[in-house]
Amino acid sequence: MLNKTKFVALSLSAALLLTACGGSSTESEGSSTAGAGEPLVVYTNSNSEGRGEWLQAEAEAAGFDIEIVGAGGGDATNKLIAEKNNPIADVVYGLNNVYYEQLKSEDVLEPYTPAWSSEVDESLADPGEEKAYWPLVQQAIVLAYNADAVPEADAPEDWTDLWTEDEYKDRYERVSGMGGATTQLVMAGILSRYQDENGDLGVSDEGWQQIEQYFQNGVPAVTDLDLFARFVDGEVDYGQMPSSSIPGREEAYGVTSGVVSPEVGVPYAVEQVAIVKGSDNQDTAKEFVDWFGSGEVQGKWAAEFNSLPVNETALESADPETIAFDEQFTHQDIDYTFVQENLGAWIEKIELEYMP
Repeated sequence: MLNKTKFVALSLSAALLLTACGGSSTESEGSSTAGAGEPLVVYTNSNSEGRGEWLQAEAEAAGFDIEIVGAGGGDATNKLIAEKNNPIADVVYGLNNVYYEQLKSEDVLEPYTPAWSSEVDESLADPGEEKAYWPLVQQAIVLAYNADAVPEADAPEDWTDLWTEDEYKDRYERVSGMGGATTQLVMAGILSRYQDENGDLGVSDEGWQQIEQYFQNGVPAVTDLDLFARFVDGEVDYGQMPSSSIPGREEAYGVTSGVVSPEVGVPYAVEQVAIVKGSDNQDTAKEFVDWFGSGEVQGKWAAEFNSLPVNETALESADPETIAFDEQFTHQDIDYTFVQENLGAWIEKIELEYMP
């Protein structure tokens, strides 16, 4: 087996390390046995804006010796699947439900019920009877608009208005690639409305017509040009955005934005945590998961990074404005098992048939 420390060094040299997102400490602080032996290897895609450094420091203070390997959601998922017969990682966190369903279907995850399971909404966790992943934080994937240019009364009521109502055509940014997790959740949110067991890839003809019109009537996204920069320049008025990114964009670009709240609800990116099956440090991995997802740790995490924790105890530490913002949305009811089973084929079909 490739030594874990050597693997992490290779990951660094290959520029896959992005620095992971974090946690803090609980009643087990200082009592962990994780310092013995090889470090706990943690894979994540949730690691920007100082989260990795914060987690490293807090974990060390709690007695955990960890190595963080960061990569995009798809890359992390593919690496875990490729390594499943000789696992390197002990814990994976930050991926959304779709990626975790893929990992579960490949038998990569070790079912485990953390000590804090009663403090979270179980409906956000693994929908299976034997649960292999549990939620940490969540954020809405929304249709945002430039409120400085569009009065609230004139904003669309749903994504589908963008390509079916003339006033919105050529005024919204549509994606130019299908690789991003946010984009995939947007597409899943649309296609899952038209689930049809007799349709192409489980989707009715009407559903595929929605995707075709989405690409036909939107303005292509531009690489390295932020949606809010295009708001400022008047190029577009609408586009997709994770809710947690909106406050920073408003401040950076001096734009007031609005968000659309469809009656059907909005997709949510729920960042989860799980233990990797067959890893060398199962006991320590369980300790880490119990520590990381606890109310105390997630509360500190929420206060530090303005996130919306799933843990009810941690919500007491969340920014009231963040909580109030989220309360306007309804969670769209999405069958993530259905999405996982079809997402790869959906992406291929969209790229080949609909994306210019």
